[in-house]
Amino acid sequence: MKLEAESFKVISVESRVKIIELLKAGPLSVNTIAEALGISQSAVSQHLRVLKQAGLVADERKGYHIYYSLNKDKLNKYQQELIKVCTCGCELGKKRKHISETREALLEYKKRLEKEIKEVEKRIKEIEKEKE
Repeated sequence: MKLEAESFKVISVESRVKIIELLKAGPLSVNTIAEALGISQSAVSQHLRVLKQAGLVADERKGYHIYYSLNKDKLNKYQQELIKVCTCGCELGKKRKHISETREALLEYKKRLEKEIKEVEKRIKEIEKEKE
């Protein structure tokens, strides 16, 4: 459980989540990330340091610049940990019910999964178009 807690601390900061989202498109420099997020380069560097220590990002020097890229394998491990923790059909503000307890909870969970699958399929199509 300690591993999951530490993992979630890393991604509990909104700026880090935004950095991860940006890096999904490909490697970026600190300057580019700072400009996109509207925060200082030093703040971005601190967030990247935490993400790098967690294994979520890697860096590569190209000339005078360092480019950061997302470790998608590690991000997938984080996703699997989150799935282990959150296997209920609940939403904020509703009474928590275990996924296997009610038909309604299962149907709600199914809807969310179907929506996520559509988003993944859309992203796959975007990536395929980029390769063409």
